[in-house]
Amino acid sequence: MKRIYLDHAATTKLDERVFEKMSPYFLEVYGNANSQHGFGRDAQKAVDEARDTIAKLIGAKPNEIYFTSGGTESDNWAIRGTVKALKNKGNHVIMSSIEHAAMLTTAKELEKEGVEVSLIGVDSEGFIDLNELKNAIRPTTVLISCMYANNEIGTIEPIAEIVKIAKEHGILVHTDAVQAMGAIDINVADLGVDMLSFSAHKFNGPKGVGALYIKNGIPMARLISGGHQERTRRGGTTNVPGVVGFAEALKLTKETMKEDTAYVASLRDRFISRVEEEIPFSKLNGARDTSKRLPSNADFSFEFIEGESILFSLDIDGIAVSSGSACSSGSLEPSHVLLAIGLSEEKAHGTIRFSFGKENTIEEVDYVVDTLKSTIQRLREMSPLFNLKGEIKNV
Repeated sequence: MKRIYLDHAATTKLDERVFEKMSPYFLEVYGNANSQHGFGRDAQKAVDEARDTIAKLIGAKPNEIYFTSGGTESDNWAIRGTVKALKNKGNHVIMSSIEHAAMLTTAKELEKEGVEVSLIGVDSEGFIDLNELKNAIRPTTVLISCMYANNEIGTIEPIAEIVKIAKEHGILVHTDAVQAMGAIDINVADLGVDMLSFSAHKFNGPKGVGALYIKNGIPMARLISGGHQERTRRGGTTNVPGVVGFAEALKLTKETMKEDTAYVASLRDRFISRVEEEIPFSKLNGARDTSKRLPSNADFSFEFIEGESILFSLDIDGIAVSSGSACSSGSLEPSHVLLAIGLSEEKAHGTIRFSFGKENTIEEVDYVVDTLKSTIQRLREMSPLFNLKGEIKNV
């Protein structure tokens, strides 16, 4: 049986070259990077080199890169750290309504602590409403956060325009770039953001390691108290192998990003074209303009059937997809992202995210579409809302 992985938005395969780069720091250079002896100094040197590499690749300074356990921690730190550091200036935060759960859940918790949060709506393709954003700004607003690209529907947000609006009012800007990093050539200096979250496992790096870019001079309270790691801002023993792998994965990704993203986008476009032509009552969610959509993302709603049924059926055929973001796919609630772009609960429940990677092939795309067609037809035959002629039944 074929095994085809189309869930690259959830995580990616570790590059073998990255694994080889990490290996010595498990078995040979295994000292604690915070120790003063030779073993520790060797580990610290590797961490310093990794920090330098990552900083150069995204247009930052080395002392603006803070290593974390991943995107979720980075997001938590960005919002919690800012609110705490600027509590004397204000208590109002603005973010888009389609942020990752790491941001929205944290925002709900902060509201219980007296922080005021405004969620800005999006249009039918998932683009943030800039006029609503402008109108939401208050004298007490201390942070605007908008993800660079949405993890479910792939829409790339107008971050540069958001930064411009924020700077006119002296407000800090954070962007969750977990999905975007590795797919888009990001330079934080050009972008103008104050904080940016990213995570290694989204671009063929190891799981459990990420970073938060914090522009020099930005006030930021600690999220994790402890030792003096990360210039006293983030306590905890440094994940040396992870950090080394993080830097190597980003370096390798940047080297071939142009070619890889063009190839992945061609797979996505072939998939979208065939699904729209061959599967009736299907709807592509997210930006129609492919230049404003992640190259890997194709998110479809299929009417009259449940997404979970599609997912499990495809899984039996060896095809791995997602019915939403990996962090919330276990929930029975409809996706907040899909509801925000105007889908009904029924259509939201019938949605599948296909996310492609450079390891996929055209043959795999065609096999998936052929399998999907038969799967959709079989499931619709069992649906009380649909008959073989593709007509809605009177119920």
